[in-house]
Amino acid sequence: MHNKGSFHPYDLRCEYKVDYLGLGERSPRFSWKLHAEGRDVRQSAYRLCVSTGEQEIWDTGKVDSDQSLHITYAGPALSSRTRYEIRVKVWNQHGQESDWSEAAYGETGLLEHDEWRASWITARFEQSEPCQLLRKLFTLGDNIVSARLYATSLGVYRVYVNGESADDTLFAPGWTSYNKRLQYQTYDVTKLLASGENTIGVMLGNGWYMGNLGWNGLSQLYGNERAALLQLHVQYKDGREEVIVSDDSWRASKSALLISELYHGEYYDARLESKGWHNKGFDDSEWIPVSLLGYGYDTLIAQEGEPVRIVEELQPVQVLCTPKGETVVDFGQNMVGWVQFAVEADEGHTVVIRHAEVLDEDGNFYTSNLRTARQTITYICSGGQRECYEPYFSFQGFRYIQVEGIRPELIAASVVAKVIHSDMDQTGTFECSDELVNQLQRNIVWGQRGNFLDIPTDCPQRDERMGWTGDAQVFMRTAAFNMNVAPFFTKWLKDLAADQLPDGGVPFVIPDVLRGRHSSAAWGDAAVICPWVLYERYGDRRVLEQQYESMVKWVEYIRSQGEQEHLWNTGFHFGDWLAMDAPNGSRVGSTPKDLIATAFYAYSSALLAKTAAVLDKLEDAVRYTELSERVTEQFRREFVTPNGRVASPTQTAYVLALMFDLLEEKDRPQASAVLARYVEEQNVRLTTGFVGTPYLCLALSKHGYTDLAYKLVLQREYPSWLYPISKGATTIWEHWDGIKPDGSLCEDPMNSYNHYAYGSVGEWLYRIAAGLDTDVQNPGYKKVRIAPQISEAISYARASYSSMYGTVASGWERLEDGRMKVKAVIPPNTEASVMLPGAAMELVLESTVPVANAAGVHSVRQTETGVQLEVGSGEYEFLYVFK
Repeated sequence: MHNKGSFHPYDLRCEYKVDYLGLGERSPRFSWKLHAEGRDVRQSAYRLCVSTGEQEIWDTGKVDSDQSLHITYAGPALSSRTRYEIRVKVWNQHGQESDWSEAAYGETGLLEHDEWRASWITARFEQSEPCQLLRKLFTLGDNIVSARLYATSLGVYRVYVNGESADDTLFAPGWTSYNKRLQYQTYDVTKLLASGENTIGVMLGNGWYMGNLGWNGLSQLYGNERAALLQLHVQYKDGREEVIVSDDSWRASKSALLISELYHGEYYDARLESKGWHNKGFDDSEWIPVSLLGYGYDTLIAQEGEPVRIVEELQPVQVLCTPKGETVVDFGQNMVGWVQFAVEADEGHTVVIRHAEVLDEDGNFYTSNLRTARQTITYICSGGQRECYEPYFSFQGFRYIQVEGIRPELIAASVVAKVIHSDMDQTGTFECSDELVNQLQRNIVWGQRGNFLDIPTDCPQRDERMGWTGDAQVFMRTAAFNMNVAPFFTKWLKDLAADQLPDGGVPFVIPDVLRGRHSSAAWGDAAVICPWVLYERYGDRRVLEQQYESMVKWVEYIRSQGEQEHLWNTGFHFGDWLAMDAPNGSRVGSTPKDLIATAFYAYSSALLAKTAAVLDKLEDAVRYTELSERVTEQFRREFVTPNGRVASPTQTAYVLALMFDLLEEKDRPQASAVLARYVEEQNVRLTTGFVGTPYLCLALSKHGYTDLAYKLVLQREYPSWLYPISKGATTIWEHWDGIKPDGSLCEDPMNSYNHYAYGSVGEWLYRIAAGLDTDVQNPGYKKVRIAPQISEAISYARASYSSMYGTVASGWERLEDGRMKVKAVIPPNTEASVMLPGAAMELVLESTVPVANAAGVHSVRQTETGVQLEVGSGEYEFLYVFK
């Protein structure tokens, strides 16, 4: 038995968040982790209590259950603007009772649309380009105990209270399908208010709502007027409440930010500043009254995804003078965010900052791949003092900046790069003995950081930056290892459902700004694949419930498309996008599009059947299982010869057939041998594109060719994952040949150096090389799978993952004495299946004990490939002679 202090619940969360301010979910879910010393510790019961401080409103009593994730609140209806404290205690399998956890909280926002009393306000000037400033002066009484500000905008906004930012979040209200779903934010501004006079100031920019989107120069895709909506609730010690709202008493002015565009950057004229405009002592008598906008509240929802924040700062590593004479700063890392700079100069002096990802083959500043995106910050000095500036409503993708207007010798001390992305918890680590592979992992993570800015964008630098569905779905499993992406993707998937066409078609990008362009295979399949991945990785059943109708609509859309039943051979498809085997002049690989489309038809209908089974929709489960089987049969008739050869002789065709189990069992060994031969005939190089690449190494490992998969991952010559690193890459490239072996750049104008799709190999690094995975029958790492596939090409590999239950880790190392060491960390309240490859049962030690006698080991059996163990929670170290 453990002493009482060694066993307790911690990290209590409400809807994935530690403390949730602005909760909009009426039936929130609670999750926690267990701390326990020793091994094989399981929860046998829990008791959850929810209270409003003094008053308890829901007590589950002791519930006999090992469930510690996603316990759904089932008490009285929650009230708006109420702070709820949550506590939990647990019992282990021996009946030992823990202490109560530390209290967490979930504070609701405005749960009903009719609780909004504010009006939408805007400023109407003859010239609409400059960002707008809005302000309100008001008086408060003494003894303020609490204040919450609820705010949103049409456009993007910053809100200030008495001159201070309401919080550190950026690009609010985020990007959603605005005409259907518009997030509002909740701010705790208690400490920013005082008795007497106070001021709220709002700065409004175009953002995604009104700004340029896409490569055709389109703008105002959602509306043509920026506006703000704010409602401040102030609570006093005596129980009184005062409400300050946006209305026609507010005043407005143009700002010194004359141009602000996500793609193009900003133009700021400091000579036009209204200094102190957001403070209470400012004279706004020359400002104009605001105008009211009758927009309504029906689309408003509480903030769902993680907010965008500055998460890191990078200092310059070098200041260069290029052959053309350009002054260029290298920050050493391709990143997304902006540069803060300081300057002291005369009035009217201009500073210009341009941004680029790479230098050209001659070492000059290179911006051709940005297409029409200018990525330029222009600042006009007010003069007479040291001035500091950083952008408000624009972000850039860059490693290098070109600087004009600051003396070269002063630049290094005058600039700092600020890294910006949705502030998701970092959850995964991977490391091995090959430093280039470790750099590949870092590149994958940096690519995710740069492109997970409120939505999963394809790239962060050129005139695109859209939520391409295909890119998101192929990378999602890797993304879920690296970071906690559950709230991020839950929010994005709701927009996918909102923008889905009435016939079930799925737009190429979400939110849908390429109106009328939709429903390519492997892209639209994000509607089914992404919810399923969230279920696998987080045990999140609710996301399947929320997206089920969307998933069904997509599969039924495919069913309605084919000219021949159970075959998808119509419509536009991207095919194996950017594959190396594409014919000259084409971006589409050689794998037939109808083969790819039918393969994904089978896969999505199979996942839909599994989803229906999870949701106890048994008739649907049978129906979609039968559909998937029929599509698979049709795939074989159409694309597989009687002797079991896939009709299309491409790596991608074989990868999909093997990965999605589309071949008869008897044909799979031959097909996997053919795939292996295709790889070897290319001198161990891939020819796959966006569709085949994510599954290539997984398909090889699944069918016994892990050594070849290792050779592919470790390949240093072009094309390969490590080749870009030899050219200085610090993120994943869109093209395998973004920089060619001779140093010249890919001339394709669609050439991003921060494009995460090919980073999907990260899933293989975690699941196969390190051997860390979840069991889909017990999702969310309730049952962990530890099964490293070992290679002589490296001497060790290890990974860790911060799951909803706690840290999971797997790793192996070849010791100098010839033995193999395999480590596993299994958090309390979970169990694991562990495979020790190449082990003989009688020779395996766990630490210093024969494995069969080790604490926490439930069963041991010998298999053809090694020793299979079933273990409980704890830390294990297995030692054996590797055969």
